[in-house]
Amino acid sequence: MAPLLEVSDLQVQFAGRSMLATAVNEFSLNIEPGESVGLVGESGCGKTTTGLAIMRLLPPNGKISSGTVSFDGVDMASLPEKEMRRFRGKAVALIPQDPLSSLNPTMKIGRQIGEGLRIHEGASEAEARARALEVLEMVEMPRPAERLDQYPFELSGGLRQRVIIAMALVCRPKLLIADEPTTALDVTIQAQILDIIDRLRSELNMGLLLITHDMGVIAGRTDRVVVMYAGKRAEGASTDDLFSAMRHPYSQALLASMPNLENTAKHELASIAGMPPDLTKPVIGCPFAPRCSYAQDRCRREDPALTVEGDHSYACFYPVNGPSRVEIRREAMAASVRSRTEIIRVNNLVKEFPIKGGLVRHKIGAIQAVSDVSFTISEGETFGLVGESGCGKTTIGRMLVGIETLTSGEIYFNDRLVTDGNHKFTRADYRDRQMMFQDPYSSLNPRMSVNGIIGEPLQVQHQGTKEEQQKRIYELLDIVGLNHRAADRYPHEFSGGQRQRIGLARALALNPRLIVADEPVSALDVSVQAQILNLMKSLQREQNLSYVFVSHDLAVVYYMADSIAVMYLGKIVEIGDAESVFRSPAHPYTQGLLDAVPVPDPAEARRKRGIQVKGELPSPVNPPSGCRFRTRCPRAQDVCADVEPPMVSYGERHQAACHFPLRTPVHISA
Repeated sequence: MAPLLEVSDLQVQFAGRSMLATAVNEFSLNIEPGESVGLVGESGCGKTTTGLAIMRLLPPNGKISSGTVSFDGVDMASLPEKEMRRFRGKAVALIPQDPLSSLNPTMKIGRQIGEGLRIHEGASEAEARARALEVLEMVEMPRPAERLDQYPFELSGGLRQRVIIAMALVCRPKLLIADEPTTALDVTIQAQILDIIDRLRSELNMGLLLITHDMGVIAGRTDRVVVMYAGKRAEGASTDDLFSAMRHPYSQALLASMPNLENTAKHELASIAGMPPDLTKPVIGCPFAPRCSYAQDRCRREDPALTVEGDHSYACFYPVNGPSRVEIRREAMAASVRSRTEIIRVNNLVKEFPIKGGLVRHKIGAIQAVSDVSFTISEGETFGLVGESGCGKTTIGRMLVGIETLTSGEIYFNDRLVTDGNHKFTRADYRDRQMMFQDPYSSLNPRMSVNGIIGEPLQVQHQGTKEEQQKRIYELLDIVGLNHRAADRYPHEFSGGQRQRIGLARALALNPRLIVADEPVSALDVSVQAQILNLMKSLQREQNLSYVFVSHDLAVVYYMADSIAVMYLGKIVEIGDAESVFRSPAHPYTQGLLDAVPVPDPAEARRKRGIQVKGELPSPVNPPSGCRFRTRCPRAQDVCADVEPPMVSYGERHQAACHFPLRTPVHISA
């Protein structure tokens, strides 16, 4: 039987003012009906460009310069645009990466979903609305009839992603291209979305091209995998074969870059040095050679052809044999927690944001962002705050550094109360507590050079002469692994990982004792993520830094943290040392978060499908009574609605708040 999609020797080029960039080069790919094929690689390797080329949605300066894209026997690459419109959206559909920017903010959800049916099948408004409701039910949208008349801004990220999937499915396509469909979502919502796509693919016998940089997502959701680098096919095999017997060093490096909860010991992340090649210039030899630890002289002279071993293909002169891991030395791991001097103590922290309405804008309600939270952080320790978006993690981090004020409660820093009305903030208060923001691009002033961005805290705090400040800027660039020439460049000239390094350098400028890192790697490729995490670990050991590490990615938090607090809807539901919380969780929510983490092991990933937390986070304006997690908890009973569970001990440093825990509480003697 002929493949549903057959891409052969595809070449895509982009024209600039004085150059021609070959983003995809001699690339081939097949997808059978009902088959899921993963396309994996770093940003800039050509994955999204390949998807857009298949759909013929390249920007004006891009073109398919050679090759074929055969869909059901029709070469879509050579079709006139008018004929291509019959395929696009009807037979072949796309789930774009960012659902918010892909939805029309002025059009209601129901009309947007039904638009494809009206265009391709001439459906009436009533028929399109009925079909829109049907596909919203297919994607498990809560209260689907109500959503038809809402606008995109009224929905959460997970619900918007469901709308995008519904739009793609409205015309019953034969092929679905999902471009990073879950990158910005919490692990629980990500798992739900991927489960939905899996189920619909099976029910509709639909081919799927899943584009991602996450090897964990690939492991549990695909039948075959193609690894792409520098616009070319680096390796291709069945998913099981790739993960058990990968042959290309790039595939091995991508897998080794991932934090993995399944390991019984923490391992150093094998980051990939350097950056992908500049495709505006000719690439001589193997494109991965400058970053490959196995490269030899031949690799730098010749471009390896694809070697085919059965269904497994790879382009490498010196192939590896399976995955690789490097274990951190025990003394290095212990160094980060060598000191147990308390640096932060938080007592009964509360933060509410008022909701105002009416003609005079009076208070009509409040968002309960943080509700009665207490914890301590030691010097040299990493304290992980985990939970879904909207649980209050970032708000706590902003209060710790003084960006947000408290509604009530106390924060002690270095045994001094710093949150009462009589406390006057000194330069030292601001110097000792710094923050790394989630989006390094929006948090860096685009009109300032890196020199000005890193030097600004030194100037504000009057730290040294101009010569000493410049010396410190170069020193910080060395620490975070950037060239001194970067000082004269601007934020837009850097990659995401490099911008995050600049943010870290700025946070380190004043030699702080505490850094609050708010989702510092959530938008980065796994390889760049590994570089940043390893760098943060190294700096912590050298400077005895304390981190508050805010994230929804439990695998990343497990790698970084010494102790963990799991938050749900403004409250801490479980807290303890990292090993106890992750290896022996007591709260069902913690277990649900762990079950939702993508695992780079195909057999284990398939076993864990469908067992994650279901549903959406309730509104913090009107949280559920009793236990706030009860509306999504499989163990909830009547008492959970009536009585808020108290914190109970499950070990010396391990507590959880649950009426029906996963473990038996222990009595800790005084």
